[in-house]
Amino acid sequence: MAFMEKPPAGKVLLDDTVPLTAQIEASQSLHSHTIVRRYSDFDLLNNSLQISSLSLPLPPKKLIGNMEREFIAERQKGLQAYLDVITSHHILSNCELVKKFLDPNSYSVNYTEIALQHVSMFFRSEPKWEVVEPLKDIGWRIRKKYFLMKIKNQPKERLMLSWADLGPDKYLSDKDLHICHLKLTYSFFFFESSALVIRPFNEKGTLKDLIYKARPKDPFLKKYCNPKKIQGLELQQIKTYGRQILEVLKFLHEKGFPYGHLHSANVVLDGDTCKLLDLENSLLGLPSFYRSYFSQFRKINTLEGIDVHCFGHLLYEMTYGRPPDTIPVDSFPPAPSMSVVSVLESILTCEAMKNGMPTVSRLLQMPLFSDVLLTNSEKPQFKIPTKLKEALKTSKECIEKRLTEEQKSIHQHRRLTRAQSHHGSEEEKKKRKILARKKSKRSAYESAEEHSAKYSNSNNSAGSGASSPLTSPSSPTPPSTAGKLKSHYNVCSVLFVLPSVFNHRNCIVPKDD
Repeated sequence: MAFMEKPPAGKVLLDDTVPLTAQIEASQSLHSHTIVRRYSDFDLLNNSLQISSLSLPLPPKKLIGNMEREFIAERQKGLQAYLDVITSHHILSNCELVKKFLDPNSYSVNYTEIALQHVSMFFRSEPKWEVVEPLKDIGWRIRKKYFLMKIKNQPKERLMLSWADLGPDKYLSDKDLHICHLKLTYSFFFFESSALVIRPFNEKGTLKDLIYKARPKDPFLKKYCNPKKIQGLELQQIKTYGRQILEVLKFLHEKGFPYGHLHSANVVLDGDTCKLLDLENSLLGLPSFYRSYFSQFRKINTLEGIDVHCFGHLLYEMTYGRPPDTIPVDSFPPAPSMSVVSVLESILTCEAMKNGMPTVSRLLQMPLFSDVLLTNSEKPQFKIPTKLKEALKTSKECIEKRLTEEQKSIHQHRRLTRAQSHHGSEEEKKKRKILARKKSKRSAYESAEEHSAKYSNSNNSAGSGASSPLTSPSSPTPPSTAGKLKSHYNVCSVLFVLPSVFNHRNCIVPKDD
């Protein structure tokens, strides 16, 4: 497909990783009830999110006096704080419950039902497989569902089936996808607007399950939002797993195979050997788990750079047993070795993200990984035909182009936000008041001078009877700054939220039901 060619039909254009923000603008009463969201809606959402074991700051109920003005104002502040906590939490903000609450029009579909329909149709044509049980909400993606399976003539062997919609970064043609299917080592089937993957099920779970001491079949929110015990891996494990993962990334980069989906839940352990999952994600156009982070930094604009950034998140999790609180990271807690901190600083600090991060090859040369001996000398076999290489290269360019455009929009949005914040600051308000007073005094002075000139002109005309014109002695009015001020105000007083990058939802503060 040509670089500027229209993307193929059938894929989902909405990027579910784009953060949603919510601002409560006002309260409104109608027949003794306030709209659009009642308190019971917030309460229902909060109860649904209790599976995360997080302590969320939902304001308590009030049965008497819940329509008083002071109470409504306090409730608005409390609910805004509640929404801010949810939308700023990386896992919660990406979950289906929150997306449907804030953006019901975009997330009104029952994706589980759609997945079941596709899986049922698939089994009618492939009768050798059988569903054991659905694996409800074990992943973070809204449009991806999982099922535990078995082969009928091998009932003890367990497989995992995943179904997913084609995402906004799907640029490969159906023919190219079919070739990729033949090259992958697991079963991969695609339809007009979705794809289905079958691979062995790892009973021990992923590397993330190992770190968080979680049960693989539990829901994603329950496993990873608030782990009971926070403990990183041993130093040797960090070194070995990190080296193995970097070697795989290097291999994929050399083959021209885009990945961009590295995180601890996409790594499984086969003994002491790490294996990466979901290689098909970039082929299907699915957005990355960490996209909301790296889209903020214009230097991270290639899939290789994305893999390095994601590796930084993974290394932090392996080291400290939890994700970083913020990105970029200002300071790092004590680590098993300073060599770990050195690698983290080269990836996750503000300086690294603005000035450039190391390549995968450079990371392999750093002291943390350079002395690790890999016991498995068997090299993976992954041959890609020349035509497919060209298609993958074009797809990679399109993915990076969309990211660059998104980063540009985010940068413009930040500039507008800073300008609006500056214009609304107390200091700027004082400056505008002073300018307004000066303008008022100048106008009064000019008006008085004009009146004096007219009076003098009238007296001179009456006294002399001369008909010659009289030129006013007053000097030209100095150029006013009012025009500049007005222009600045017009630019800054309105913040245009960019719908292609930021989804902004307004809520009405509710009363208790």
